[in-house]
Amino acid sequence: MLLSVFFFPYRFQEHHILQNNRSKINKTPRTASDSVLSTILPDKHRSEALSLTEKGLRSLVPLTMGRDRPAIYRRLNALYKNSKSQKPSQKFMAQLEPLKTKISGSMAEKQGRLRLRPSVSFPENLPITAKKTEIIDTIRNNPVVIIAGDTGSGKSTQIPKMCLAAGRGIDGKIACTQPRRIAATTIAGRIAEELGETVGTSVGYKIRFKDRTSKQGYIKVLTDGMLLAETQQDPRLSDYDTIIVDEAHERSLNIDFILGILKNLAKKRKDLKLIITSATIDTEKFSKNFSNAPVIQVSGRRYPVSVQYRPVDPELQEKGDMTYVDAAVKTAEDICNSGAFGDILVFMPTERDILETCERLEGRGLKSVTILPLFARLPGPRQAKIFTPASKRKVIVSTNVAETSLTIPGIKYVVDTGLARISRYLPRTRSTSLPISPISRSSADQREGRCGRLESGVCFRLYSEEDYESRQEFTDPEILRSNLAEVILRMISLNLGNISDFPFLDKPNPRSIKDGFDLLVELGALIRKKGEPVLTPRGRMMAKMPIDPKISRMILEAESRGCVYDVAVIASALSIQDPRERPIEKAAQADQVHAQFKDSGSDFITLLNIWNHYHRSFKTLRTQNKMRKFCKAHFLSFVRMREWHHIHEQIANILKSHGIINENQQNRKDVNDRYAVIHQSVLSGYLSNIAVKKDKNIYLAARGREAMLFPGSTLFNKGPNWIVAVEMVKTSRLFARTAAKIDPEWLETLGGSLCKSTYSDPHWEKKAGQVRAFEQVSLYGLVIVPNRPVSYGPIDPVMSHEIFIRSALVDGEMKKKFSFLVHNQALVEEITQMEEKVRRRGIRVSDERMETFYSSRLPSIYDIRTLENRIRKRGSDDFLKMTRSDVIAEVPDPEEVAQYPDEMTVGNGAFRFSYKFKPGKPDDGVTLKVPLTQASQVSPHQLDWVVPGLFKKKITALIKGLPKRYRKQLVPVSGTVDIILCEMEKSSDPLISTLGRFIYKRFGVDIPAAEWADSHIPEHLQMRVSIRDHQNRELQSARDASILYKLPKIDSKQTEKQSNIWRKAEAQWEQKDIVSWNFQTLPEAISLAPNLAAFPALSPGENSVEIRLFKNRQEALECHRGGVRKLFMHHFRKELKLLKKDLKIPAHLSSKTVDFGGPKSVESAMFDTLMTRFFDRDIRTETAFNETAEAVAREIFPKGKQLMALTEQVLSSYHHATQFIHQVGTKNKTGISAAGLCKNLLLEMGALIPRDFVERYTMERLPHLPRFLRALEIRAERGAYNPDKDREKEALILPLKAALKKNLASVTSSASPEKKHAFEEFFWMVEEYKVSVFAQELKTAIPVSAKRLDEKMRELERMV
Repeated sequence: MLLSVFFFPYRFQEHHILQNNRSKINKTPRTASDSVLSTILPDKHRSEALSLTEKGLRSLVPLTMGRDRPAIYRRLNALYKNSKSQKPSQKFMAQLEPLKTKISGSMAEKQGRLRLRPSVSFPENLPITAKKTEIIDTIRNNPVVIIAGDTGSGKSTQIPKMCLAAGRGIDGKIACTQPRRIAATTIAGRIAEELGETVGTSVGYKIRFKDRTSKQGYIKVLTDGMLLAETQQDPRLSDYDTIIVDEAHERSLNIDFILGILKNLAKKRKDLKLIITSATIDTEKFSKNFSNAPVIQVSGRRYPVSVQYRPVDPELQEKGDMTYVDAAVKTAEDICNSGAFGDILVFMPTERDILETCERLEGRGLKSVTILPLFARLPGPRQAKIFTPASKRKVIVSTNVAETSLTIPGIKYVVDTGLARISRYLPRTRSTSLPISPISRSSADQREGRCGRLESGVCFRLYSEEDYESRQEFTDPEILRSNLAEVILRMISLNLGNISDFPFLDKPNPRSIKDGFDLLVELGALIRKKGEPVLTPRGRMMAKMPIDPKISRMILEAESRGCVYDVAVIASALSIQDPRERPIEKAAQADQVHAQFKDSGSDFITLLNIWNHYHRSFKTLRTQNKMRKFCKAHFLSFVRMREWHHIHEQIANILKSHGIINENQQNRKDVNDRYAVIHQSVLSGYLSNIAVKKDKNIYLAARGREAMLFPGSTLFNKGPNWIVAVEMVKTSRLFARTAAKIDPEWLETLGGSLCKSTYSDPHWEKKAGQVRAFEQVSLYGLVIVPNRPVSYGPIDPVMSHEIFIRSALVDGEMKKKFSFLVHNQALVEEITQMEEKVRRRGIRVSDERMETFYSSRLPSIYDIRTLENRIRKRGSDDFLKMTRSDVIAEVPDPEEVAQYPDEMTVGNGAFRFSYKFKPGKPDDGVTLKVPLTQASQVSPHQLDWVVPGLFKKKITALIKGLPKRYRKQLVPVSGTVDIILCEMEKSSDPLISTLGRFIYKRFGVDIPAAEWADSHIPEHLQMRVSIRDHQNRELQSARDASILYKLPKIDSKQTEKQSNIWRKAEAQWEQKDIVSWNFQTLPEAISLAPNLAAFPALSPGENSVEIRLFKNRQEALECHRGGVRKLFMHHFRKELKLLKKDLKIPAHLSSKTVDFGGPKSVESAMFDTLMTRFFDRDIRTETAFNETAEAVAREIFPKGKQLMALTEQVLSSYHHATQFIHQVGTKNKTGISAAGLCKNLLLEMGALIPRDFVERYTMERLPHLPRFLRALEIRAERGAYNPDKDREKEALILPLKAALKKNLASVTSSASPEKKHAFEEFFWMVEEYKVSVFAQELKTAIPVSAKRLDEKMRELERMV
């Protein structure tokens, strides 16, 4: 009965009062709650109600404060559920008493709020006032109301008051969210002013780090971020009975998240009213999302705005002749020059564009104009200039910050470029893109609305009307272009269900959702249990921090590394805008001041340095005013520094609540260690933003991105190899911002399961005795460990077993020589050598058969350790020994194998052959291993004969490679080869020379040596020569035997240090200061060790000789001849003094030596020639030395006189011939042919008698030279008289000259001695032939004719 007394009068009186007071609503509206609480429930009745049964108590709950009702209901349910007795017990009554007290107090509070509710009024000049009745009624009758009000309609300040008028604000406060802090504080102040109060009583605001509300307040204006934060502690938002979401058109991430939360909350809280307001809004979408909520349109207070379209010419724009900056500057200039007054607002997309526009406008010299930039990073004092009244026209160049956030008075003209930087998060690359994009129509309308606020205005759009109409109506909401990790973290924390099912106004992209989940998993905030995401303890702590999850993750990492304080400072810095200011006009000064904070390797340490400097100064300055001055002097924003401090305090409090002390470890004194732990903590949150250097300032970032260090970073132009960055932002290109150098060795530990390992090149390592591979560890696609050797057995036992069997056992790559392996390898090597020699596989069983042999006996074994264990268990390794039948598959012919000798013997040395059957490989075929010290013993031409098994194939290949004109005369080739093998005798001459000579004699086919093409001989048939050092290591190799003439030099000093044997031999053999043969016989070679021989030789010194040991035989021989000569010269020193006197050029011949360097040069040449003739010898014994000395003593003076006479003859003949030919040429000046002939003969004479003729020609050759010179004189005389006949004779000589020239090119150092000797003979035969042709009367020294010369020439061509 009492319940009906409560309920029905409540409803009746509510209706009655509302009807009676509708006309007085502008004064002090009252609702039914007033009557209920004042008349129905006086103190007496309230006491009766509180003494009621359960049903009676429940009837009172709706009259309590909204925030108390859930707790009261829960307590009532618990009490009566546990009380089963009809009659309440004393204990039950004791437990019920506090609940009654709570109900009574809450009802009293609600009654007090109703009584003290402020009176509201509405300014008549605001457009929204005309709609107040409709709005109030709609709010009363609907849970959700959508109000679209134009800019200037007054919605932000009046709707909260209309909620009061509608009876809201009694059960709980009225919350009004704003997207920006400045808007929240301004609107709260305006509402309080209209209510005749100060902020903090009935109306308050709450923004980050500032709460100016009272518990008794009615209206609370707060940022959407703060409302979102409150959901953490109170998911039902029980403090509020009405929530207004203002500026919903901005569709920020927070706004969309709040709208989703409120939509779900409205279903649970029937008492909650939700009002969504905006200037420009897609009302249909919002209404549909909230169950077709009613929509109220409110027009704004605006003057007419004329829109003029002035599009930039596309052709000029494409060519670069006109840009949007050019167009904006031109438009602003036209407005200023038109004479009409009014401020101008120019919208530009970037700060750079703003600065360029301002600079260019200032350069135009516009009169009475103040040009002001406006962008978010501009210092506060400079932003304030925008709002300061000025006598001059203001031209404000701004980003889209002036689109909705600020209302700038006095704007009459708007110049809209139609562009803006719109942030987009790219999940695939986890980077933020800030492209310059066309704005939406709603944004364009907002910009247009900036003028026409106080009077009519003009909006110049620098794009066409068609372009405007084709643009999307609204800007994509932030939810579709943002990183969703923080939203997902909070949703899971608040138990809001699956994000895919959450009632967002626009569903996020599934890829963005997946990226958000992936990031949280990577940060260790989430794990999945049975497919469902569950917060980890770390994740729960991260969710309670009002900062980006990446930042909260690095703070938690810092706890384990003992650097909580430093990282908390850095984390709080990353949550605000950069505190450094850089005014345009003082940029250089600001950079200079900021330089003191910079750390060369880290932007994070730079921020830490700013913090430390600021707080050290605060301890001494203390007052806020002094700190402001400090910040101004150091180009720091005082407001941001203070915000930084507040965020740090908030983080510290959160950490404290979880038992984490905001301190660094005191024992960490090493600067490098401190740097490491700080940046390891940073890395834990930003692992996906690591990058490795590619080029100067260019980095390859995670997921295949290429980023450039941001020019403002302290790392710019310093380029460390690895960096981590807070963000990857794409503007003109992708930039890595706020970065630091890192050690890649940190990454694997921090990356953990995110690191991906791949293995390459699994192989057997003989030294380690196990199968190993190279591990490459990558993180987000970047290689952080490039090539780390690891044990591969545990990773892939099956493959490791196969590699072990194949490499360690079959190939024998085992450091430890097991007896079974030595036995098996000897068997295998014996059979394999047979295959290599005869070049035929199949004699030995296949590797696969041997692998099967081992694998069947050693299952699951993959390293030495497990092999030893298996052998130990079996007792011995006999079970692994092979028999001959296990290895050999076919027995070859012994005679065939014998054709391939194992070594070649030369003198006292034996040189080993190595046979390989590896077609296409460098060492395929036969390799002769020649120690470097014995290489001079081997003649290249011997190598053609030493392997009989190759002989037949090699000759066959040579004949088949002949040109057809020769080859067809030797068919059938096989028969010819058989004859050659049977009849041709082996020779010391080269094979080609011997073969050519034999074929000429046997078959009558004359084949020049040049026609035999080695290129037709398969490589395996060409002997490969390998030069080895004393440790049997290959120094060089080639299939050209001429390598024996191009031996590498050995540094004897280096060898000295390396070889004790060599040092001992030197101590035994080497002597100095030798002036006579008073030492033992010198052998040609001394064998010191295998592949190490020494070659003793006499070495000439200043006044004596010495005995030295050489590694190279040829080098030793050359030095020895010089040493012997020096010793003889010392022996004959007296005789040689007399000899030099006998070799003096007579005075009458001095002038004839001019062409040969003068008398001294000729005398020296004669002396050297005699010394070479007598003393340049390879003498090794004292007996030979003495016998030679006796013989020389008898000949030295006679030979000296003979050489002197011969030289005088040549000099006289040369001098006479020169004068004679000159005279012939002078007499026949008019005869061109005679002059030319004489000139050629002089050149020929110079070639025949060179400057060094005394040393070049032997004493046996010198007597013939005067005759050759006389023949040149005769030819000159006769040729001048009868040129035609001379030319006829010359025609006989020309082919011979050509043959000489041709063969000279083939007489190289590698040519056979046979060919060198034959070429010299041919040369002198040609000279004799010249005598027979041009001066027959002089006679020739040998029989010579054209036929003999032709035969000699052919013989020469057959040689190599």
